[in-house]
Amino acid sequence: MVDRLSSLLQRFSLRAHVHHGGALRGPMSFGEHGSDGHLHLVREGVVMLVGPGRRRLTVAAPSLVYLPRRAAHRLMAAPGAQAQVVCASVSFGSDQENPVLRGLPALVCVPLADMPGLDVAQALLTQEALAGRCGQAAVVDRLAEVLVVQLLRWCIERGQVHSGSLAGLADARLSRAITAMHDEPSEPWTLDSLAQVAGMSRSRFAAHFKAVVGLPAAEYLKRWRIDVAKGLLRQGLPIKIVAGDAGYGSTSAFGKAFTQVEGASPSEWRGRVL
Repeated sequence: MVDRLSSLLQRFSLRAHVHHGGALRGPMSFGEHGSDGHLHLVREGVVMLVGPGRRRLTVAAPSLVYLPRRAAHRLMAAPGAQAQVVCASVSFGSDQENPVLRGLPALVCVPLADMPGLDVAQALLTQEALAGRCGQAAVVDRLAEVLVVQLLRWCIERGQVHSGSLAGLADARLSRAITAMHDEPSEPWTLDSLAQVAGMSRSRFAAHFKAVVGLPAAEYLKRWRIDVAKGLLRQGLPIKIVAGDAGYGSTSAFGKAFTQVEGASPSEWRGRVL
């Protein structure tokens, strides 16, 4: 089976930081500062989430709640109830450079009963968060990252995202072509070669890709290459090297494509963000 997530996880740094584990004694606010998303593991009790925006969500069963992008929100126990939660901030690369984040809804809430594969990880996370043992921070942070990956896997396998990268990765045929683009952005992909990877005719592949992902395949490939390039530019690599690794035969072709997507040349963009 094609591994549909590993290339994405290798390109973008997933980092979690657990900052609360235990009883939810009063309202807790998140997402008012910084750019991170948040993961909340509701272990016991009834929890009310207010936000993002004016959204109100009551979590009445043990669940994972994931807000992949920065969004101001509050958690509180239902009146007269007690709740046990583990809360973590989650960074998954820049919001603008990660097609996984762009493909997810603002809020994902999944009852743990619907994700039986989480039993060991979430139980161990809760145990470690409450234990106060040496090395606790490193352990709970890594376990929170495991939960994020498992949640993304669940979204793909259950077809819970209806457009963007994850929707394409959930499609049995499109996933082969998208994973090939992710794994080897420097390959000279064409519509014909991508259709061949997907096992579809050129015309059917083009129509199906746009309908599911929301972009033509060529545009998706260009944006993916630019996403890859931005990650390499952040590392300080020379533009000529970045161009080749991102699939462009010359710095001029790379600069033109980069400017089309970002509205600035690679050097201008790097000077702005670094």
